[in-house]
Amino acid sequence: MAKEIKTIGVLTSGGDAPGMNAAIRAVVRKAIANGVKVKGIKKGYQGLLNEEIVDLERWSVSDIIQRGGTILGTARCSEFRTDEGQNKGVEICRRHGIDGLIVIGGDGSYRGAQALSKKGINTIGIPGTIDLDITCTEYTIGFDTAINTAMDAIDKVRDTSSSHERCSIIEVMGRNAGYIALWCGVANGAEDILLPEKYDYNEQTIINNIINNRKRGKTHHIIINAEGIGHSTSMARRIEAATGIETRATILGYMQRGGNPTCKDRFYASIMGAYAADILCAGKTNRVVGYQHGEFQDFDIEEALAMEKSISEYQYEVSKALSM
Repeated sequence: MAKEIKTIGVLTSGGDAPGMNAAIRAVVRKAIANGVKVKGIKKGYQGLLNEEIVDLERWSVSDIIQRGGTILGTARCSEFRTDEGQNKGVEICRRHGIDGLIVIGGDGSYRGAQALSKKGINTIGIPGTIDLDITCTEYTIGFDTAINTAMDAIDKVRDTSSSHERCSIIEVMGRNAGYIALWCGVANGAEDILLPEKYDYNEQTIINNIINNRKRGKTHHIIINAEGIGHSTSMARRIEAATGIETRATILGYMQRGGNPTCKDRFYASIMGAYAADILCAGKTNRVVGYQHGEFQDFDIEEALAMEKSISEYQYEVSKALSM
C-alpha cells in the first residue's frame, strides 16, 4: 500500500538552468491542488542539511515563471555523498514532516534522491540541466534557453569575424556532452563543430579546412568548440600560427545558464513539475520524470542512471555535410 503523502519538499541541486522556477511553481501549485503541503528547501542538499526550509503557498511562487535561475538557490554538497550526510538528511526531513521530496537537477542530484528513497523518503527527480545529458529523456529543463542564448551570441561573433576576416573559435557549455555544440553548430552554420563524443584531436584537419575555405573566398571561419574539449585560447594561437589568419577565441561561459526561459522551457518544465507532484502524491518513489516520443513519462532512477546516451550518428553526419 502506498504511503500517504501529507507534506512534500522541493529543492534545486547542481547547476542552475532557465525554467527551474517554472518547475518549482508547478510542483507547489499542483501539490496544493492535491491537498498536500509544500516546503521549499533552499540551496539544494546543503540547505537541507542546514535546515534552510520554508513553507510555500500558491502566492509564494507568483511572478517567477519568467525568471531565470532558481528562487530556491542551488549548491553542490559533498557531505551529502556520504552515508552520514544522507542519514542526517532523512532525519531532518522527518523532523519537518516531509514525506516526499522532489529534486530538480542533473544525474548527480538523482544519486542523492536515490539514496533518500532507499532510506524511506519518497523521491522524484526532474531533469534540470542545460547539458541535455540525462539519458532517459529527450528534453532537459534549460537546454532550449541555453541553445537560443548561445545561438544569438554566436551570430553576433560571426558578424565581427566576417568584418575582420577572422577565424573564430566559440566555446559553448555542456560539460562532457556535445549537444549544445551540435545544435548551435548546425543552427549557426559553423564550418567546424568539435564534439567530445566525436573529435579526434587532429587540428591539421581544421587548419586545412580554414586554408581551403579562404582560397574559395570565405571571409570568416566559425568553429564551435564544446566545453568537454576546451582549451579554445591555446587552440586559437596554434591555428593562427599555422594559417597566418587572425584567430580569436570566445568562451560564452555562464551566460548560457542565465536569462528568461523560452516558451518551451517554461511549458515543459511546468508539465514536468506537475507530473512529478502527481506521481509523488500517488506514492511513487525513486523515479525520474522524462520526455520521450512526445509523452511525459517516469523511469526508475537506477535504470535511468544506467542508460547510455550518445550523439545521433545521423545528426552528426548531417552537421558535417552542411558545414562543407
